[in-house]
Amino acid sequence: MDQHGKHRPLVRAAALALTLAAGLPAPLAAAECRLALVLALDVSSSVSAAEDALQRGGLAAALIAPEVEQAVFAAPLPVAIAAYEWSGREKQTLLADWRLIRSRADLLELAETIGRSERGQTEFPTALGYALGYGASLLARGPACLYRTLDMAGDGENNEGFPPAAAYAEFPFADVTVNGLVVNAPDDGAEIDLIAYYRDTVLHGPGAFLEVAHGFEDYQRAMRRKLLRELAPRVVGAADTADTADPVDSAGAQPRPGPGAPG
Repeated sequence: MDQHGKHRPLVRAAALALTLAAGLPAPLAAAECRLALVLALDVSSSVSAAEDALQRGGLAAALIAPEVEQAVFAAPLPVAIAAYEWSGREKQTLLADWRLIRSRADLLELAETIGRSERGQTEFPTALGYALGYGASLLARGPACLYRTLDMAGDGENNEGFPPAAAYAEFPFADVTVNGLVVNAPDDGAEIDLIAYYRDTVLHGPGAFLEVAHGFEDYQRAMRRKLLRELAPRVVGAADTADTADPVDSAGAQPRPGPGAPG
């Protein structure tokens, strides 16, 4: 049995449940778009109410920052965005279903929807594998865009259910890039290794990169920087591993190579 074999029955059962959960809202009709972007917020028990307010408000503010807005509309094809929060097993809540961002009004409505959303869970662990599976299922029923990206933000390692590697082995992650935003607390020894953990186990796919927020007070800045990199228009046919910014991310880690690329 391979290293993920012991998780396979659990992952497959979860895949069915998460696919159904992610597919409950009516899907967006297929449309031409350059990027399908899913934004995932960590609401596990390690995130306090004040910290959740900072990340929820920080994401909303980052989406409508002038430079991010400019990046959203920097190419003729629109982007499509969805958002969800996650914590324990099967504890994912859709905050904003797929929508094409064709105008400033669309972007403002998305930011307001996320900013007004209320936290659905407060007392569950950090089930990163389940969260990744939900994101993959959400992307699978999303619009047909040139690129697909899952934006995973969190402040802790997986501590419940199957690990990220099992999710990548069993869920539909072909041609999906998973970027990370680590909320790192320098004064908390438990968080010191989180950057390496995200770099080694969460980042996935062509050109994947990591951003670091130095505490939740820094969440908006880090998210704004990450969105700029994700939303920058790419040239169709260019190498997928070409990064849109400097080749070293804010955590000091090289972007993750795509499948089959040299390590």
